[in-house]
Amino acid sequence: TSVPLTSSDITDGIISTAKIADDAVTAAKAAFAPGKVLQVVQSSLTSQSSSTTSTSFTATGLNVNITPSSTSSKILIRYDLSNYSISGNHTTTATLYRASTNLGDADNGMSWGYTNTVHGYPLGASFLDTPSSTSQLTYEVYIKTNGGTLWIGGGESRDTNNFITAMEIAG
Repeated sequence: TSVPLTSSDITDGIISTAKIADDAVTAAKAAFAPGKVLQVVQSSLTSQSSSTTSTSFTATGLNVNITPSSTSSKILIRYDLSNYSISGNHTTTATLYRASTNLGDADNGMSWGYTNTVHGYPLGASFLDTPSSTSQLTYEVYIKTNGGTLWIGGGESRDTNNFITAMEIAG
């Protein structure tokens, strides 16, 4: 005799994966599958935002806020910036911070050199962070130079688009 099955009849582990039909689990039911992009947040600067002559890392104003939905999530950050210098031969270095923590190489970051007076070189990097948090996080690009003046967001009346993107990846 058939007896109706109720949810109390099903205990954890009683149904094996092999007994579940291939089409029984849809993408909607597996919304938090590992590796899935859960949210994307982007911020930009479209005009000159800052300049520095500092040999220590300095905030650029290019930042983004994201609030992870789970402590197991990872955050993939990508930044693209243009920068211009009006001085001679020097090196510029960029790195990524989460709040007050330098996520890049604390001393070296990413760097490139100038050999003439005005050059703009695009600089971009990606970083995969594991913050283990569900609080709002702020990621920001920091820069430093070993000489001269460095402008972020354009120099000599040049406006450039600078972007930072944060993507929450399900863990």
